[in-house]
Formats: sequence, C-alpha cells, structure tokens
Amino acid sequence: MAETIHVEVVYALAERQEIASLEVPVGSTAGQAISASGLLTKFPEIDLAKNKLGVYAKLAKIDTPLRDRDRVEIYRPLIADPKEVRKQRAAEGKVMKKGGGEGGEA
Repeated sequence: MAETIHVEVVYALAERQEIASLEVPVGSTAGQAISASGLLTKFPEIDLAKNKLGVYAKLAKIDTPLRDRDRVEIYRPLIADPKEVRKQRAAEGKVMKKGGGEGGEA
C-alpha cells in the first residue's frame, strides 16, 4: 500500500469557504492536490495560470511538494488595489476633517 498524507485544499469565496480534505500520495505537489480535490470542476473560474497559491498563507508554486497536514490555499484575484484604496481613504479623511461642519458657535 502506497503511503499517503492528509492535506486540505481551500478556496475562499466572498461569502464562504470551500474546503476539501483529502489523502494524496507522499510527494504530491500543490497542483496535484488541487486537481484531486475536485475544486477545479466545481469552480471553473479558477485558473491555475492566473490564481496565486499558498500553503498556510505563504505564497507557493504549483509544483511545491506537500507535507502531511498542509493546507493549500487558492487565492482569488484582488478586486481593488490595496494601495489605491488606502490613498482614497486618506483623501476622504482629510476632506472630512477640514470643514468642521456647520452650526459653529453663534
């Protein structure tokens, strides 16, 4: 009997997480675990050429070998650039602080 390891493959949607727990042969890669998980069939929008991958929140490549109890994560593309969002929030904060509002002392 071939030795196996237990891994999880996770894909997070905006409203929920999809987690597949599976046994794969020792020496399997992140890509092989993702293929075996069935998530590519269930979520056809996943494109391993575009989506980034990680193992426990650390970026990984599709050919990264897995260890027992690893958690492979498939990341969705960002909708907004985080730097741009911070700039917008900072600009809005400055605008709000400047005016002081109406109804000052009479």
